[in-house]
Parts: sequence; C-alpha cells; structure tokens
Amino acid sequence: MEEILTRGVETILPDREVLLSRLEQEPIKLYFGIDPTAPSLHLGHLASLLKVKDFQQAGHEVIVMFGDFTAQIGDPTDKEATRKVLSREEVTANMADYENQILKVLDPTKTTFRRNSEWLDRLSPQDFLELAGKFTERELTERDMFVERKKQGKPVYVSELLYPILQGYDSVALDVDLEIGGNDQLFNMLVGRDLLKKIKNKEKFVLTTKLLVDPTGKKMGKTEGNMATLVDGPREIFGQIMSWPDTLTPLGFEILTRIPTGIYREALAGHPKEAKLLLAKEVVKIIKGEAAAEQAHQDFENTFAGGKGEVAAKEIEVEAGGSLGQVLIDQQLIKSKAEFRRLVEQGGIDYTGQIVTELKQLIDRPGLIRVGKHRFIKIKIK
Repeated sequence: MEEILTRGVETILPDREVLLSRLEQEPIKLYFGIDPTAPSLHLGHLASLLKVKDFQQAGHEVIVMFGDFTAQIGDPTDKEATRKVLSREEVTANMADYENQILKVLDPTKTTFRRNSEWLDRLSPQDFLELAGKFTERELTERDMFVERKKQGKPVYVSELLYPILQGYDSVALDVDLEIGGNDQLFNMLVGRDLLKKIKNKEKFVLTTKLLVDPTGKKMGKTEGNMATLVDGPREIFGQIMSWPDTLTPLGFEILTRIPTGIYREALAGHPKEAKLLLAKEVVKIIKGEAAAEQAHQDFENTFAGGKGEVAAKEIEVEAGGSLGQVLIDQQLIKSKAEFRRLVEQGGIDYTGQIVTELKQLIDRPGLIRVGKHRFIKIKIK
C-alpha cells in the first residue's frame, strides 16, 4: 500500500495516513470518472487507470463511471474558453468503445461500469436547487480559470459554474469511499467530497494522480494534439513516445508503467535513447500486448535507425499548424509539391512513427520525420 499511495500520486486528502489505515482494515469502494468528450482515451487516462488497477489488484471494489450527462455540459477545468456543447447522441457515440479501451488495462471480471445519467436524469428542479444551495457563489466563481477569463473579458456561463456540483453528486449517488482522478480534477473531486459529507455525513478520500505535462508545464492531451491514444496502433504509440523530449522520460516511467522504480532509475542513468526505448516498449505492452510491443520496437529501429543507433537529423523550429509538405520543401528534403504527393501516395513519409496519408498534413506535434529511406529532419514546435 505504501507503493500504491506514493507512485504517481500528487495529492491525497484529507490525510494519507488515515487512508492507509483504512485500506489496511477492509476493502473500500472507489471510482474513476471520465466524461466522453472524444471517441478515444489517451495516455493521460492510462496514468489514472493504472492507479485504479493498483487498488483493484489489492482487492478493492472498482467502479468506472462515464459522465454521459455531464459531458453534454462540458468540464470547464483548465479551459480558457467555454467547451463545445455536445448532444446526447454525440456523447453516446464517443463512449461506444470506452469499455474495450479500459479493459485493456483493468480486470474485466472485477470492473463495474456506470453512467451518471442514471441519477442525474432523474434530478428534479427542486432536487438540483437543493444541491446548488449547499454552495456559495464565491466558492464556485473564484477558480483561477474563471478569474482569468473575466480579466480577458471572456464569458463564464452559469452551466460551467454548476458543472462541479453535478459531477460532485456522482460521489453521493455511488456512495464511494475514494475517488481517483488527474490532479486537474481536484476542485471537482473536493466538491463531491463536500456533498457526500453534507448529504450522507460520510467521509470520502480524494487521490489525484500526476499529470503528463510537457517541459513547459503544459498538460499534454487530446486538445493539444500531442498525446497518443489507446486506439492508436502500436507503431504510432511507440513513435509518439520516442518523439517526447528526454526530460519527460522519468515521469513517463513513474506514471505510465509499473516497472520497479530501481530498474527504471538504472535505465535513466544510462543512455537517454535506450531509456526512452524501454519506456515506449513497456507502454505499448500494457495497451497492446508483448508481441505488439516487440514488433513496434523493431519497426522503429528499422525505420529511424536501420537498427544501428541514433539518426543524424537536423533539428528545426516551426510554427504549429503549418503545412508539412511546405516545410519539407523549404528545408530542401523534397523538390516540389508533386514529389510530396508521390511520396505520400507511396507511403514514403513517416511523421513521428506514423505514415503520412494526407496531402494536407499539418505540423501538429514535435518529433522526427523520415522522407524516403535516408532523409531525416527533427522538428520542434515554437
């Protein structure tokens, strides 16, 4: 339990030692919630799912809850602008494959799936007003993102202010002992803790996991376009991780694998590329299986290094959103748009481990680009 409560963990509230004592006494019920705002989960979700799996393997009851009701509103957390409102049909389509993706990590015989529309659809206006009456306007509006939006003259909608209350009610409906989520969800999770205490006089523990962030501290994810998803192919996941800066490798080992700490620290003490290869291989193994991880490793070596060590590649800085074809022309890796078209049609351009198939491919992530068999360039995003 010491390992479970420390590895990849950012915060435990109200008290780590109290939770440890509780876990040693009896099994608890915990949940992890996901709003289906996209059709695929990404490696950021994997970090939390691995933590949930730790508890599952220790004998605790696990619920994975899909926020099919709350996803229609949109979680405002960390957002500088209002989220796009989704229809019930869009949300349902998004989560169609969620169980399959999650059961790549969790035990299918010990995982319960729920949807928060089960209880939120049944809330009457009076019920909701009673819930909202348990919080003050100040408690809901003083979040940093709302303060910043107001400074910039951007709107903050009432639905965004009320979102945490609806998400918080999930804890009451599920009657859980613990909620697990990324550290960016701390505010919402604490609202759930407050509601459970006020309505049922029950204590709920909150455990937040560390976020996968880039070297600037910005969260990586689907919105930023720099995060591999659980439905990507083994080769694409492997290549995406290999495109990460070396400074991200230690955190990747900690939160995206269960390689023993001593072993991955030994790897980090060696060559950076070898450490990152181990990380990429282990992540692919967790999601796709050992055979797929071995093949992805071999494909990467054959593609980018011919099996003979590092690629000697010029590194350039480019603006995100630019045309990949134009960048290759500007850098004299190809002569014309016609050559770019021919190479794309032949599958001859590889962008961070993924074959380019679109002539309108944009620069949306940093990493290594292969043109043909022997031309390479490494791009950084300004």
